[in-house]
Amino acid sequence: MKSTIYDVAKSAGVSIATVSKVINQTGNISEKTRERVLHTMKELQYQPSVVASALTGKKTSTFGLLIPDLANPFFAEVARNLEDQAQASGYSIVMCSTDNKDRKGLEYISLMQRKQIDGLIVACQFSDWSLFRDSIADDFPVVLFSKDIPSLSMHTVTVDDCKGGYQAIQHLASLNHIRIGIVTEDSPSGDYRLQGAKQAMSDAGIPVINDWIVRVNSSIQEAFEGTSRIFAMKERPTALFACNDLLAIGALQAAQQSALRVPEDLSIIGFDDTILSKIVIPRLTTISQPIQEMARETIQLLLRQSEKPDVPKQKIVFHPQLVLGLSSRLLEQQS
Repeated sequence: MKSTIYDVAKSAGVSIATVSKVINQTGNISEKTRERVLHTMKELQYQPSVVASALTGKKTSTFGLLIPDLANPFFAEVARNLEDQAQASGYSIVMCSTDNKDRKGLEYISLMQRKQIDGLIVACQFSDWSLFRDSIADDFPVVLFSKDIPSLSMHTVTVDDCKGGYQAIQHLASLNHIRIGIVTEDSPSGDYRLQGAKQAMSDAGIPVINDWIVRVNSSIQEAFEGTSRIFAMKERPTALFACNDLLAIGALQAAQQSALRVPEDLSIIGFDDTILSKIVIPRLTTISQPIQEMARETIQLLLRQSEKPDVPKQKIVFHPQLVLGLSSRLLEQQS
């Protein structure tokens, strides 16, 4: 298998950014480190296909986009909106799906840097964000999309996930539900949504039943399996908050499998307001992210940083909104 910049960095015991600086003859790199990296490159027969754009000084009018999985409708909509906004400014998008795997993400970053992209949009997840940080030059235009990583000093465009989780529970509580389960995604955004949900439950005096909270990867199958475990318990919730629409679909399938009618026997609310929420029966009640506006701000941030690399880092937080569907309804008070 052909060696990558990731392999060189690992073998030489340095960061990807250091390898990149050695290749491009930039930055303050000691002679000892430079020689070690060059020796490792020769040993692994690593040959960068092109020089970095910073060295050539040429722009390609191309932005890179890292997403976890294009099969997830949320990220498909994100990619389309980013592409539309970029095209309106004379740019194109190169997209890669990382499956939220660090090595795959780093290899794609290396590939896109060799393709001389002018900026990078990161909508995927890294288990070790320091690896990502070390792979990017400090002045390279980067925007984190729909995620808030406090340890990184980078432009960020996201939605208030905590507030969205709060709104979801607030809606269910307004329908008299006090037995509420939660299916959350194993990610920072999922954690924030869960945090907001628990705060809303506390404020409303609703008990948090830990057995009714399941954490899964973002897939319909895992949501189905996790929710089915909740429904198999002796006592079950009357309402369920799924921390994204994909998980809500899995919850709907589990409800059907358990002969539970939605919303007559079980109310369900999702998050994201993707195309899935609009085509499923019943139409899903969900929390909306303003994807188009977020995409517009993301592209504008990249353009501004491309022109002025030292522009102060910004964190732009959008407000989520409740979208009423037919999957939630008032719970009749029992006399």
